[in-house]
Amino acid sequence: MAQIYKTATGRRAVEERYRGFLAHWPVPSQQLRLPTREGETFVVACGPLNAPPLLLFHGSGANAAMWMGDVVAWSAHFRIYAVDMIGEPGLSAPSRPPLASDAYALWLDDVMRGLSLTRASIVGVSLGGWLALDYATRRPDRVECLALLCPAGVGGQKNFLLKAFPLLFLGRWGRRKMREMVLGRAPGDPSPAMRAFGDFVSLIFENFRPRMTKLPIFGDDALKRLTMPVLAILGGKDVLLDSATTKRRLEHNLPRAEIRFLPEAGHLLREQTATILEFLRRPKPERAD
Repeated sequence: MAQIYKTATGRRAVEERYRGFLAHWPVPSQQLRLPTREGETFVVACGPLNAPPLLLFHGSGANAAMWMGDVVAWSAHFRIYAVDMIGEPGLSAPSRPPLASDAYALWLDDVMRGLSLTRASIVGVSLGGWLALDYATRRPDRVECLALLCPAGVGGQKNFLLKAFPLLFLGRWGRRKMREMVLGRAPGDPSPAMRAFGDFVSLIFENFRPRMTKLPIFGDDALKRLTMPVLAILGGKDVLLDSATTKRRLEHNLPRAEIRFLPEAGHLLREQTATILEFLRRPKPERAD
């Protein structure tokens, strides 16, 4: 298994803090542990059992806690499954099979089987957007619709680490500046909940080893297999991903997709809960998969 944490003590600290957030999940929920070919996968489920299923895929260096601000609205209409991606700082297995393979699609086949799902809508952010695209291009018949926030794998990655590398030698202050470059500055007077989550992100940054490999880019033929409704929300000032090229390629290959380009936004796209919910709840056209 991959060593995704710098130390065992760091892993325990992150997992303990994460469990604290899970204990305050804002709506009634279940915590599921699914056996898969890549090891155990942790999922938080909430919303009515008979509602349409919605899978949530978080970004790199994150876990299901990132969705706590969205699930109150979304779980009123969907049965939500917030999946901890393998190899990330959640409670799923630390396995990191090659990204340029069908390993993640096969893993998600196991997750879908464990949840007794044949088809679902998906929301994915950043690395989770790559995961959603990888699955949807390989299994288009299993994806009802796709909502992507700053998805990786379309426009390529920027050389952010080259610019930010000197900050790694400046201790806690440097790590905070790196976080601000990626996520933007917190509001001037953050709530206690926002401060607590910011501290959690800092704890992850201090202890977690992020993936350092380049994410595979989806070719035009793969993107054209996305026959389901697609919403993509992009930040024009994203320091990690080439959002302008993402916009151009999606417009070229998915002429029916809804693409929202926010020129002043960065990698973290705030206050998109209502926009995504409106998209997810639209009547779906008939598809010829």
